[in-house]
Amino acid sequence: MMKILITGATGLIGKELTQLLLANNHTVHYLTTSKTKIEEQSNYIGFYWNPQEGKIDENCLYGVDVIVHLAGANIANRWTNAYKQEIIESRTLSGELLFNLVKKYPNQVKQIISASGTAIYPESLSTIYDETTTETEDSFLSHVVKKWEEAADRFQVLGLKVCKLRTGIVLSNKGGALPEMVKPIKFGFGAGMGSGKQMQSWIHITDLVSLYYLAIEKQLEGVYNAVTPNPISNQQLTKVIAKTLKKPLFLPNIPKFIMQLILGEMSYLLFSGKNLSAEKVIKTGFRFQFPKIEQAIADLYA
Repeated sequence: MMKILITGATGLIGKELTQLLLANNHTVHYLTTSKTKIEEQSNYIGFYWNPQEGKIDENCLYGVDVIVHLAGANIANRWTNAYKQEIIESRTLSGELLFNLVKKYPNQVKQIISASGTAIYPESLSTIYDETTTETEDSFLSHVVKKWEEAADRFQVLGLKVCKLRTGIVLSNKGGALPEMVKPIKFGFGAGMGSGKQMQSWIHITDLVSLYYLAIEKQLEGVYNAVTPNPISNQQLTKVIAKTLKKPLFLPNIPKFIMQLILGEMSYLLFSGKNLSAEKVIKTGFRFQFPKIEQAIADLYA
């Protein structure tokens, strides 16, 4: 059995991953910026940290085999200049703090698995991108992903295996993008975004957490697209949600400029299209429980 240190353990993915690890008799150490969220059980122990101030309880590293780095400010908030800075720093300062801690003490940490994003890939309606793609997009979120991955790659000089999971749209009914998509459809106001043709690479939360587990078990290294083999267009996704909820779709698609007025620069998230390959993940032997969008939405909302 292993001891895993998780950052962002109280977030959407972190909670589910923690449950899976504990169910398989692993021990979880977790870092939290909230002292009220610190618990101490035999196999689930919390430690305080504050990356902004460079503070970390160094005991968190004791006996740890693998670090899973999920911490990062939510990108689905309005992108003011100050919040943009927070989005970047929450990923890079936290990575730096962990790096310095691992470097400071002799330890048995073998691997770090870092969350990453698909925003690094260029926009395209037709090109399917895999992990060998060197072409990147010139956007704020692409810049965030590059900085995020650089922070993870530094651990290689300490002899750790580094695995980066570039995660598509995570489908969960407990948070993230999906409940926000479902809300207007539920009330009969559902509509596609822009042309609706933009491709959306997605993954069910259960599959994503299983992929993290596989990455730990198989000590995976390198970059992996954490997406299903069946990306769909925004229009198709909207239709599948409406059909599952048994709701009509009669409104015209929402023009981009309207969402820009409402959400500002963050509206990018609704109109961004990425068609990504899942081949590399499949070659690890991973089997998707929810490879098709109809199965995923039915599991969450039927």
